[in-house]
Amino acid sequence: MTSPSATSKPYPYQNESMWSKPERTIARKVCDAALKRELQDVMRTAKQMANEIKEPADLWDLEHYLTEQRKDIDRKYESRASRLKDVLGRLLCERRISDEELRGLPEDKLKAIRSFANFLGEHAVGF
Repeated sequence: MTSPSATSKPYPYQNESMWSKPERTIARKVCDAALKRELQDVMRTAKQMANEIKEPADLWDLEHYLTEQRKDIDRKYESRASRLKDVLGRLLCERRISDEELRGLPEDKLKAIRSFANFLGEHAVGF
């Protein structure tokens, strides 16, 4: 006899809906645009910090800043389909993406993304 969880849904995350290829394409486009904007911000800040280096310790402050930004970005933009709602919700909460950019996604996905963004905003989780 097999367990219900092994046969009830083919998707490994029971509470997550499947993302179709067109939906994943929209999500990837939105994430890529947000990542590009965020990397531009990091580069701008790093250039400013580099221009202000006066002491050896300032160099290590720059290195620390870049390392922390890389770690945060790597975590934030994890793109497995099972995490798309969370990634997009966080980006929406941080105002790195807009509702307008999510146009084309079905209402159930938009509702889940907005709900997660609101949760993060209310509880400051992960920031």
